[in-house]
Amino acid sequence: MLALTLTGNAWAADRPLRVGYVFAMANAPALIADKQGFYKQEGLEVDLRALGDGPVIQQALAAGELDVAYVGTPPVYQWYTRGLKSTILAKVNYGQAAVIVGKQSPVQTLVDLKDKKLAGVKKGSGMDVLLRGYVLKENANLNPDKDVNIIDMPPGNMNAALDKGIVDAAFTWEPFVSQALLRGNSRVLLDINQALPQYPWYVVIGLPKTLQERPDDVVKLLRAHRKAVDFLNQHPEESNRIIAEAFKLEAVQGADGKTINPVDIVAQARTRLGWSTELRAKDIEFIERLMNYSTDLGFMNGKPAIADLVDTSYLEKASR
Repeated sequence: MLALTLTGNAWAADRPLRVGYVFAMANAPALIADKQGFYKQEGLEVDLRALGDGPVIQQALAAGELDVAYVGTPPVYQWYTRGLKSTILAKVNYGQAAVIVGKQSPVQTLVDLKDKKLAGVKKGSGMDVLLRGYVLKENANLNPDKDVNIIDMPPGNMNAALDKGIVDAAFTWEPFVSQALLRGNSRVLLDINQALPQYPWYVVIGLPKTLQERPDDVVKLLRAHRKAVDFLNQHPEESNRIIAEAFKLEAVQGADGKTINPVDIVAQARTRLGWSTELRAKDIEFIERLMNYSTDLGFMNGKPAIADLVDTSYLEKASR
C-alpha cells in the first residue's frame, strides 16, 4: 500500500498542474500568465481550463479534475461547509459588478427596483449572494424574494433583455457593463466598486491534497500569478489587447455612430475593476461579510472559521 501511495504521489507531481478559472475578464491573470509564458518561466507545466462559473469549478474540484482554481469567494466557503475544504491562497481582482438600467428609465435609485424585473444569475451563486445580500437587502432594504422579480439569465443576454424591455435593470459585470455604457443606451445605477472600493472577488484556491503533495508547484503558480498581475498593472495597453483577443470581444457602435474597438471596451472596464494578489485585512473582512450574507439568505448552515479558509503562507513564499 505504501508503494502504491508513493507511486501515486510521484505521478501527481509529474503531471501538469490542472488549473481551472471562471471565464471572466476579472480572471485575466490566469490567461496572462499562460500567454506571457510566466508558468514556463517558473518551470511549471499547467493544464489551464476555462470554465463557466463557480459551481462548475467546484464540481470539477470535487470530482478530482482540478488541483487549483480561480473562483469567486462565495462558492469556496459554501462548498467548504458541504465538505469540499479548499483553501484561499491569494487574491485575483477587485471590483467588476454594477447595476445598470436603460438611459431613459424612470428607475433612479435602488429602492425604485421594488416590483421591477431585474436580470441576475443563478440563485445561490457568488454574484447572486452579492446582489441579494448587499445590493438589495443592505442598500435598498428590499426583500430579494418578495420585492424584486429576479430573472436568471446568462450575462451575455442581459444587455439585449434590457434594451428590449424584458427587464427593468440588470446586475452584471465586465465587459458587459462597459459594452452597454459605450453603446449609449444604458446608465449605471450602482457601481459596486465605488460603493465598496476595491472589494475582492475572485481568489486563487487549492485543495488540501494539492497543498500537501505539490507545495512547491503551488508556490511556482503563485509566482506566475504575481507576474501576471504586475504585467496587467504595468502594461495596460498590451494587456488590454491580450484580454480583448482572449475574450473575443466585438466592437460596439456608440450613440454617435462611431465604432468603439474591443481594446477601448477593456480600457473602459478597467474603471470598474483591477487586479491585485494581496489578501489584506479589509479583504478578509469582506469575505466574512459575504459569509454572513450567505447564512442570512439560507444558502448555507454555519460558517467556517476564516483561519481555516485562508492561508497566505504560500503567497508569502512566492514573494521571496
